[in-house]
Amino acid sequence: MPPTINTINPTQGPTTGGTTVTLTGTGMTGATAVRFGSTNATSFTVNSATQITAVSPPRAAGAAAVTVIHPTGNSNSVTFTYVVAQVPTVTGVSPANGPTAGGTSVVLTGTGFTGATAVTFAGIPATSFLVNSATQITAVTPPGIPGAAEVRVTTPGGTSAPDAFFFYAAPPTLQSGDPVQGPAAGGTVVTLTGTNLLNTSAVLFGSANAASFTVVSATQVTATAPPGAGSVPITVVTPGGTSNALTFTYVAPPTLTALVPSSGPTAAGTVVTLTGANLATASAVTFGGSLAPFTVVSDTKVTAVAPAGAPGPVTVTITTAGGTSPGLPYTRVGAPGI
Repeated sequence: MPPTINTINPTQGPTTGGTTVTLTGTGMTGATAVRFGSTNATSFTVNSATQITAVSPPRAAGAAAVTVIHPTGNSNSVTFTYVVAQVPTVTGVSPANGPTAGGTSVVLTGTGFTGATAVTFAGIPATSFLVNSATQITAVTPPGIPGAAEVRVTTPGGTSAPDAFFFYAAPPTLQSGDPVQGPAAGGTVVTLTGTNLLNTSAVLFGSANAASFTVVSATQVTATAPPGAGSVPITVVTPGGTSNALTFTYVAPPTLTALVPSSGPTAAGTVVTLTGANLATASAVTFGGSLAPFTVVSDTKVTAVAPAGAPGPVTVTITTAGGTSPGLPYTRVGAPGI
């Protein structure tokens, strides 16, 4: 039974020949030739009963019927189109930047890509590339050095001019973050310092995006923490990759359950013990809005010295890295009259 051809890939190539095409079908074993029109392929290999690879011979522009010659008879034909080889041009690279480690999949647009034999970035061959059409190639960038790299495509028609560039970005690094903790509700503005922070595309607190961020310079980014819990890594993402991590700790909001004593004289000096929860990071104690000296005893106890004030009740609050607590009343009692 004569062989059959179901598909040919690619379906076109330059008039100079040299395109390796893959024919799939049936009954390929024992084939004696592959013809493009009336001209034998430059070479061919029978890979299996269902596949042959053949190299196109030179031929004038236009369609050529490809057939497999076999002792049992010739196959049906499929069409391979010869096109005039032209010097390729690269008009676009997307994305236009990526890390120096390479590995970025980029789409090149332009003209004359048919039969491309090489894609280079600053003279270094792409890790891999695929000719999608005469106007598009997908290529994977090789490792490179920071800066602009000429992107060139080579075909039988020549090599493209250095008109397109891919920009290798150095990886970002983080050196410090300030502050390193904030409330579980989020909202803390953290200043991150490091290197290669321009073109930051994301700031992550764990796996959550920052509520917002601003690129101040190549060495500084400010980011607003989203809600969270526990300790999480902060990382910055740029075209150069993802930075090392810094630790940010979410602090639970403080609560107050008791003041002992809950009243005292109008004069300053009464030592009041505040009990509650999440008090270890206390930064302020206020009596009716007036700051009081204080000492953190433990995560559940703080002692404060009540400031002077007018007779009557005031609200006592404590502020920590987790926020400001609800208040408890403290009453100043005036001295008895004579």
